Amino acid sequence: MNERHRHGRRPAWRRELHGIYVIAKKDAMIYYVQPPVLIFGVLFPIFVFLAFVVGRDVAPETVVPGMLAMALFFTASAMGPLVTPWERRARTYERLISSPVSQLSLILGDVLAGACFGVVLSLLPLALGWGLTGASLSRPVLLPGAIALSALCFAALGSLLSAPPTDNPSQVMMLSNLVRLPLIFISGVFVPLAEMPAWSRPLVPLSPLSYCTDMVRAAFGTQSYFPLWLDPLMLAAFTGAFLVVGLFFHRRARAKAL
Repeated sequence: MNERHRHGRRPAWRRELHGIYVIAKKDAMIYYVQPPVLIFGVLFPIFVFLAFVVGRDVAPETVVPGMLAMALFFTASAMGPLVTPWERRARTYERLISSPVSQLSLILGDVLAGACFGVVLSLLPLALGWGLTGASLSRPVLLPGAIALSALCFAALGSLLSAPPTDNPSQVMMLSNLVRLPLIFISGVFVPLAEMPAWSRPLVPLSPLSYCTDMVRAAFGTQSYFPLWLDPLMLAAFTGAFLVVGLFFHRRARAKAL
C-alpha cells in the first residue's frame, strides 16, 4: 500500500490534526525569526513598558506582571497579522486553502504557532523580572495556566486580525495596532485594575488582556480584581469568539478570492 493510499484512508479527525501540526510547524520554521515578528512581537512591547516605568517608583509585583502580560499579548498576536499577508503575497496561501484540510484547521495551525511563540518568548520578561527586581510568586500554580490560556486567546485575536483580504503586511499591522494599542491602556498593564480611573473601569471587562493581567498579578501576590474563576472562563470565551468570528471573515475573504 503506497503512502498516498494510506493518507487517503486516514480518519478525518486525524487528517485535520495532522494539518494543524504541519501548518504550525511551517509557521515556526519560516516566520519565527523574521525581523518584523521579532520587532513587533518582542522589542516593541518591552521598550514601551520600560519607557513607562523607568524613573518611577513601581513595585516589582506591578512591573513584572505588567511586562509579562504585555509581552505575551504582543508576541502571541503578532504571528497572524504578518504570516497571512506574506503568504498571500508569495502565492502560497492559495495552495494552503486548496489542501485537504478545513479552513478551521488552517486557522488553528496559525493559532497554535502564535501561542507557542508567545509562551516561549514570555519567558524572557519573566526571567528579566525575576533577575532584576526580586519579584516572587505567591501562587505559582496560576502562572502556567494564565500564560497558556492567554497565549491561545491572543493568538486567536491575531488570526482574526489577519482576515482582511490583502497581501500587504503593513495594512494588516496598522489595523492590528489600532486594536491592540488601546487595549493595553484599559487592561491594567501599567496601573493595577483596582487603581484605574473611574471612567475606564466599564471598559476593563471588554479586553481579554484584562483577565490575563489579573491572573498574572494574582500569581505574583496582588489581590485579583475579578473572581479568579472568572479569568480563565473569560479567556476561553474570548478565544472561542475570536475563532468563530475569524473563521467567518476568513471564509468570506476566501469566497471573494475564488
